[in-house]
Amino acid sequence: MKLNRILTSALFIAATAGIGFAQRPSPAAETSATINGKKITIKYSAPSMRGRKIFGATDALEPDNKVWRAGANEATALHTDAELTMGNLKIPPGDYTLFVWLDPNVWKLIVNKQTGQEGTEYHEDQDLGRVPMIMSKPPAPIETYKMTVASAGGNKGTLKLEWENKIATVNFTAK
Repeated sequence: MKLNRILTSALFIAATAGIGFAQRPSPAAETSATINGKKITIKYSAPSMRGRKIFGATDALEPDNKVWRAGANEATALHTDAELTMGNLKIPPGDYTLFVWLDPNVWKLIVNKQTGQEGTEYHEDQDLGRVPMIMSKPPAPIETYKMTVASAGGNKGTLKLEWENKIATVNFTAK
């Protein structure tokens, strides 16, 4: 397992640096914002639909009622210089991974204390907490997965996940 993680990390580094390997189907992506003078960064991999059903049904790539890695490849990484408050969850400055509980009605953002793992490695006992997300639908299907961290003015921000027929948003404050 450790060798597999080392090889996966080496391939990720090589692919993102553009050396010696073919382009990954789910390329590395990053979003960041400075809110209330503090930087918040999320690193993830951005898969595309490529004709697949992504969410919901049992035959979907990501069926309901399970934990999803919020991207592809390695676990989605959050770094925050700010103390964040999402709903009732307080997130101290530091490094975390993000997952999503795929509920058919309301997704829950999972903030996990474990870092550096492959995206399929999830340990619930490492959860800092879970926050309900605001669900909406895009006007047209979204081919490539996208995460966005943005300022909403002052000490307020939003985190948005968009893919296929889902948009999931969580508002937060930063101090």
